[in-house]
Amino acid sequence: MDKIIIRGGNKLKGKIPISGAKNSALTLLPCALLTDEPLTLRNLPRLADIDGFQHLMNQFGISTTIAGSRPEDFGRVMTLEATRITSSVAPYELVRKMRASILVLGPMLARMGEATVSLPGGCAIGNRPIDLHLKALEAFGAEIELASGYVKATAPKGGLPGGSYTFPVVSVGATENALMAAVLAQGTCVLHNAAREPEIVDLCNLLVAMGAEIEGIGSSDLTIHGKDRLHGATYRVMGDRIEAGSYACAVATTGGEVELVGANEGEMQATVDALRTCGVTVEPVKGGLRVASEGRLKPLTISTAPYPGFATDMQAQFMAMLCMADGASVLTETIFENRYMHVPELNRMGAHIETKGRTAIVHGVPKLTGAPVMATDLRASMSLIIAGLVAEGQTEVSRIYHLDRGYERLEEKLSLVGADIERVGAD
Repeated sequence: MDKIIIRGGNKLKGKIPISGAKNSALTLLPCALLTDEPLTLRNLPRLADIDGFQHLMNQFGISTTIAGSRPEDFGRVMTLEATRITSSVAPYELVRKMRASILVLGPMLARMGEATVSLPGGCAIGNRPIDLHLKALEAFGAEIELASGYVKATAPKGGLPGGSYTFPVVSVGATENALMAAVLAQGTCVLHNAAREPEIVDLCNLLVAMGAEIEGIGSSDLTIHGKDRLHGATYRVMGDRIEAGSYACAVATTGGEVELVGANEGEMQATVDALRTCGVTVEPVKGGLRVASEGRLKPLTISTAPYPGFATDMQAQFMAMLCMADGASVLTETIFENRYMHVPELNRMGAHIETKGRTAIVHGVPKLTGAPVMATDLRASMSLIIAGLVAEGQTEVSRIYHLDRGYERLEEKLSLVGADIERVGAD
């Protein structure tokens, strides 16, 4: 199994290209199920999760072709064609490794009138039930059955009649599934307290490009007027705001100046505001963001929250960064109850982090020291990379398959801006 070796201490300087957003791409891919015409997605990141979702779509009889696949290219172009869907079952062996697989439930139900999907897997960062997905679909007229680890959803003859649902708490995945089911409903579907993440807007924009009618895009109240059919489209996946924020934290931690090509401040405002509070320079430039840092960082008190609040997917990276702040920082995780698994690994490197329940107190230290560490989930992996970039000596990060789920060619991008980092095979 591969490892990443980092010899810390180098400041970062140059340009890093920001890839297409993983969290958006995994939502746009299942939209191919909604039409019998080709759907072409540009700027798809090269990630293990994208490959896994492609295999899942092939399971349904969907053809997929890839262009722009030269090794030196970042991003790919994929065309998916669901002229004829041959299976409405998403099996356990394909779904178990990737939680986003549940997102085939809504579009498959809408197109085929039925869908059977294994209960999902993914990172072990806490309990992430799918009950809100199912309740929203039931509100639109679906019948739901749970048996033997599978969800079976069935629409009435003629399609989902439509309806209204108010989410008791904000759920990104449930909003996405409900949207994709609603666009082919026989009537009108209304969602209240819907998620507002940029990835939701990206999904809505693609669905509209395919002929859907959606009111309230970007707000928490969405009205979807169902259509008899959707058509194909060509669409560019938005840039990855979490990847951009992660590299910004790396620059803030190590010092230096980097241009994040393709980053959009408006889509990651809470992250940018938090960086500025810590004394990091973040300013828009043509086609991206310039991030610069020198000297000790200021401490920070912040809580994760649904968009437009501070993203839970940025918590681990900020924790690593704040290890080098001048003072104590307080992080509160409100989204997932088990997202501090990186704390023991950071403490192995000389960090001083205390946790109590959902709160972590990060005491800034003069230095971190390289050590062998183990990644526990996707964003925790990146926190260890950031710590390794600033640590004295050598850091060895194992179980990096987590990283490959969400960061396209990470070691190559960091090497471009001066990091001493390499991927090595297992002994």
